[in-house]
Amino acid sequence: MASPRPATGSFYDFTVKDNKGNDVDLSIYKGQVLLVINVASKCGLTNSNYDELNELYRKYKDQGFEILAFPCNQFGSQEPGSNTEIEDFVCTRFKSEFPIFDKIEVNGDNTAPVYKFLKEGKWGFFGDDIQWNFTKFLVDKEGKASHRYYPTTPPLSIEHDIKTLLGVA
Repeated sequence: MASPRPATGSFYDFTVKDNKGNDVDLSIYKGQVLLVINVASKCGLTNSNYDELNELYRKYKDQGFEILAFPCNQFGSQEPGSNTEIEDFVCTRFKSEFPIFDKIEVNGDNTAPVYKFLKEGKWGFFGDDIQWNFTKFLVDKEGKASHRYYPTTPPLSIEHDIKTLLGVA
């Protein structure tokens, strides 16, 4: 389970588990623009999201942009696999190179602290709950949630927001 360090109001104040169970201090991403997504392998949105996420990642990864994917099985049991199975699926089928973290919960009593933080920063249409797989949060270089996008928002449609936060034309 992900655990926060003493909160100072930044995404970078959290420690999460990677897909191998190791602690990852999110401060290693300090100063980068982040796209944080709850992902699922068996969702109708999987193919289009991963294809477009990969395209964004290739375009901007060398300009201070990172994608952080958090598998979640809370929506239609569409992420049932183990962390190893999830990584194999994403890396083999989609050739994704961005980090895939430990499976988490994004709603309810066991919501991962990092998702509590993101949801407090950007409310959705139905309050703070995540509605489905592939809800996207854009985090600015200071570690604040600057945008929240619905699951049906294509990743390429937010490219302008990414470029603005990166400061690229």
